[in-house]
Amino acid sequence: MKTKKIILLLALLLAINTGACGTKVANIDSTNKNIICFGDSLTAGQGAKPGEDYPAVLAKLLGQPVINAGISGNTTRQALERLETDILNKDPQLVIVQFGANDFFRKIPRNETRDNLDQIVLKIQEKGAMVAIAGVRIGLLVDEYDEVFKQVAKNRKCIYIPNIMKDIFTDPQKKSDELHPNAAGYNIIAQRLYERIKPYLIKG
Repeated sequence: MKTKKIILLLALLLAINTGACGTKVANIDSTNKNIICFGDSLTAGQGAKPGEDYPAVLAKLLGQPVINAGISGNTTRQALERLETDILNKDPQLVIVQFGANDFFRKIPRNETRDNLDQIVLKIQEKGAMVAIAGVRIGLLVDEYDEVFKQVAKNRKCIYIPNIMKDIFTDPQKKSDELHPNAAGYNIIAQRLYERIKPYLIKG
């Protein structure tokens, strides 16, 4: 029984110190202040009332402020343009990065999306912050950007949270329109993010 408890404890410690891709998370000892959600309409909370967006729900779950830096329609190109003002100048401790859908709809080459995302992550990490990449299933038949998200997360030692829209995109009761969640959907997203980032915010 004692051996089993030790194994479970070691597994927990490993989970806290590694991301979804099995690599150590960069800047895990960040002493910066703010948690920021950086993304497009899914982060902005399109389709829900104020206070029902996932950053607002996440703040309640964490018991601390979370900055919503989501802008509807944003691509990774536009995200790079506002990165310094909206993220780097706000003392980020952990930034949840959620982009990709608008790159897909606007037919931005996948290689460019990867490079943009990589630059976003690198610049955030240079400010001493952890990064969590939130994956979104884009295509109707295949996950167009899954490998892009995974590759950047692994190479840059990020937390990776796959397919945050799982079981929401196909459920009309959890959506406000064809693409965006309603309050119930955003609550599920917030819960998923909370479960993944909470261990990294525990200070020893």
